[in-house]
Amino acid sequence: MDIRALGMGLLFALIWSSAFTSARIIVADAPPLAISALRFAIAGVIGVAIARALGQSWHLTKAQWRATLIFGLCQNALYLGLNFTAMTTVEASLASIVASTMPLIVALLGWAVMGEKLSPPAAIGLIVGFGGVVLIMAGRLGQGVDLFGVILCVIGALALAIATLTVRNASSGGNVLMIVGLQMFVGAAVLCVASLIFETWEVHWNPRMLTAFAYTIVAPGLLATWIWFALVARIGAVKAATFHFLNPFFGVTIAALILGESLTLTDIIGVAVICAGILAVQLSKQSHTTT
Repeated sequence: MDIRALGMGLLFALIWSSAFTSARIIVADAPPLAISALRFAIAGVIGVAIARALGQSWHLTKAQWRATLIFGLCQNALYLGLNFTAMTTVEASLASIVASTMPLIVALLGWAVMGEKLSPPAAIGLIVGFGGVVLIMAGRLGQGVDLFGVILCVIGALALAIATLTVRNASSGGNVLMIVGLQMFVGAAVLCVASLIFETWEVHWNPRMLTAFAYTIVAPGLLATWIWFALVARIGAVKAATFHFLNPFFGVTIAALILGESLTLTDIIGVAVICAGILAVQLSKQSHTTT
């Protein structure tokens, strides 16, 4: 792996992890589903406009339309919509920890449901990684964390893992940025309907909230996605996915620095354990593909 790929991977993990902190800021002043729908609508317009300027077509293949619909529903509407809702009561650090277990959930479901082989290092990584989650949850539950919010985060991570297993090679055939933009519209439509049913639209616009909102659209929404696809094209999906092991560390660190969320020794140990588990699972996949 060259230095440029390393820098891209670190930047992707950092931006992706920062989304939980910016989301926590946003939902303090806006209904989570409505503001998420607005975010996706704006990001969709930007993404599609850039894609068209680059000559990409919205005449997608059948597989690409399938990927667009599944990821739009599972990633944007369920995963991100539920996480935004959860963070009205759950700290950003805890939400990022739950979300970061997605690679572990993918490996577990791939083995349990799809019959994929699980090497001994990967199996150990799963046990270690989920053990870290249990360690953190045990400490947080004792502090009175909102269990319903945690459940929403878990459902969101599960939805994204299922989408990841269901739709693979979505970028084959080109039009990657167009797919990203169109799936934003899927998420916006679903969440808009849900918001009309469950929420009262009351937004307190202020500089802090607007800054976080703009950042969430541009950085985690569009820039991180572009970096990810560029990284995959450079070093492959398996190697690129290794950088996910940094997400728990970056997530809790950013939340502590910007939001002042407290970290206990148990949290720090749990995050280190989760990082080690994710790294073991991803490295086992990498070695498996090279043999």
